[in-house]
Amino acid sequence: METIQKMYEHLIWANKRILATLHTINEEQQEVIRLFSHILFSEIVWMARLQGIDSSKLPIWAEVDLKFCEQLVKKNEENIISYLLIVNKEDLDKNITYKNSKGNEFQNTIREILTHVCLHGHYHRGQINSKLRSLGAEPVVLDFIHYIRS
Repeated sequence: METIQKMYEHLIWANKRILATLHTINEEQQEVIRLFSHILFSEIVWMARLQGIDSSKLPIWAEVDLKFCEQLVKKNEENIISYLLIVNKEDLDKNITYKNSKGNEFQNTIREILTHVCLHGHYHRGQINSKLRSLGAEPVVLDFIHYIRS
């Protein structure tokens, strides 16, 4: 549970760092915002699934602005912290049954889902950094070890 807690502290930190960087870029960045919002929407979807809420109608991709992303960052931080306060070590290997956006049913453990959410976000944050570099902006340092050191 301690490792998962640290992973989510890092996730929250990384979302805030991406958001702060996007606020400093003057050029067209809709593709970057679209990737960032996808991370945030996915966090909402998975948190809903973990809580037994139907997520099949929730967006995963949507065209939103940076202000909306800022609201999602705050909302997701609150939801993640609340969820991690109620889940315990014994819960991690319990199966969750959920449907994806196509209506297909799946089952995974809470541990698998929590791990997936973190890794999914890291993957897309790497894509965001690549796009930032192509815009001439400095990529955001998001390494876990950098988070631990700070």
